[in-house]
Formats: sequence, C-alpha cells, structure tokens
Amino acid sequence: MGEGAKFFFKSLFQNKAAFLGLVIIIFVFALALGADFIAPYDASYQDRESFLLPPSWEEGGSSKYLLGTDPIGRDLLSRIIHGSRYSIFIGVSVVSLSLIIGIIGGVIAGYFGGMIDFVIMRLMDILLAFPSLLLALVIASILGPGLVNAAIAITVVQLPHFIRLTRAEVMQHKTKEYYTATKVIGASKIRLMFITLLPNCFSPLIVQGTLNFSNAILDAAALGFLGLGAQPPTPEWGTMLADAREFVLSAWWVVTFPGLAILITVMAINVFGDGLRDILDPKLRKS
Repeated sequence: MGEGAKFFFKSLFQNKAAFLGLVIIIFVFALALGADFIAPYDASYQDRESFLLPPSWEEGGSSKYLLGTDPIGRDLLSRIIHGSRYSIFIGVSVVSLSLIIGIIGGVIAGYFGGMIDFVIMRLMDILLAFPSLLLALVIASILGPGLVNAAIAITVVQLPHFIRLTRAEVMQHKTKEYYTATKVIGASKIRLMFITLLPNCFSPLIVQGTLNFSNAILDAAALGFLGLGAQPPTPEWGTMLADAREFVLSAWWVVTFPGLAILITVMAINVFGDGLRDILDPKLRKS
C-alpha cells in the first residue's frame, strides 16, 4: 500500500463521522447485493391475514414481521431491504452517467474555450436556471413514469454541476508548468486533455460525485412519491411512502421506516462526502 493510500485510510479512521458514514454505506450496499438472501420474504409476498400489522414490539404485532406489514399484507422489512437495490441503482447510474458526460463536456469546454466553451456553458446555465426538482419533474413527465426514466431525468439535472466543476479544474491546471511542458514536446490534444489534465481534476470530482449520490437518492424518492419514478409494486422507498401516505395517522410504521431508510442513507453519504472533501482538499487538510 502506497503512502497516499496509508494517509487516506489513516485520515478516514481519525474522522469518526466519515468512517461511520462509510460503514453505513457499505451496509446498505451489502443489503442491496444480498437482498434475496437477507430479506425474510419476497418483496411482493402478501399475507392476506396480516394487513397493517404494527411492528413486533407493539401490541398486536407479530414476530413474523419485525417492522410490521403494509396495507396489503407485505412485510415492511423485506420491502425496505429490497428497496435498497433501487436506491443504489439510481445513485450509481446517475453519478456514473453524470461523471462520464460531465467530464467529457467540461474538459472540452475548458480546453478549447472560445465559442465551444460559450455554447456549452450557456446550455448549462439554462439548465441551472430551473429549480432542480421541477426540471426533473418536467423531464420525467415527458419521458413517462419509470425508474430508468427517473434516472435519466436526474442525470440531466445533475449534469451542469459536473461540467462546470471539470471546466474550472481544467482551466486552472492549464496554467501549470507541467501542462506547458507537455504541450511544448508536441503532445496531441487528446493526450493533453485526458491524460495530462484530467487525472489532476479527479479529487474534487470524486467528492462531488459522492455528494450527488445522496441527491440522486433524494430526487428519485421525490419522483417516486409524486408518481413519476418507480411504479408499484416496485419496493422503491419513495414509492413506498407514496403508497402509504393515507395511513400516516392510522399506521405510522408504513411511513416512518421507509422515511428513516432514506434519511439514514442520505445522511451517511453526506457525512462521508464531507469527510472525503476534508481529506482530499489540500487547503482543508493543512487547516
């Protein structure tokens, strides 16, 4: 293990909040990968004699259903565990697409400048002029409800942040001596953009991607709650909240536990992202 990796893990262990966030993230990923083996029941299994059972520790609850059941007798714990897959899918797909497209667009804009930079950045300014959730709603409405379409809509919303950040980093590193030296020896434009400049822009992009991961999960839950994300009977956390909103007062558990799943996951990712920023940013590291 290199010195850089040793320093990274040492700093991460010292930042207890970030380390706890990482542990929770790994736990959620493990749930998503092993949902078929971990969940007590299939996500669509219905017990027609157990409608709206309270959690097992409350009066009327059953040890068969630790977190209770939903209005049609499905085990809430199993649906939350299976639902982690959809949240992870949204986060990974949105951040991956945003990073790939954002890096390409940002490097091109920052390297060439001029009219190319002007056109790309004005398009990004137009996207940023709309409230993010409203823009995602419009795009999802045009594409139609569904998890994949929701991922596309959220990707478009998050894209400007990655393009602007990449462009700023590229323009900053174009002033460095190593770039000038590489250019003088006759390196091609592709080499200058993606081999010389891009690797030096990764640190802030990694932090931005981590923080946008949580935003993607929140936006997906919001679209699901509004009926434009995953559709029933898909056990996506936002869709579960939408299905249970009429039972907020009569059966608190059908709303509380999916909401807690979103809250804990998003908080863990944000805390880990903040810690990652502190470790990777030299200015914050010195302070």
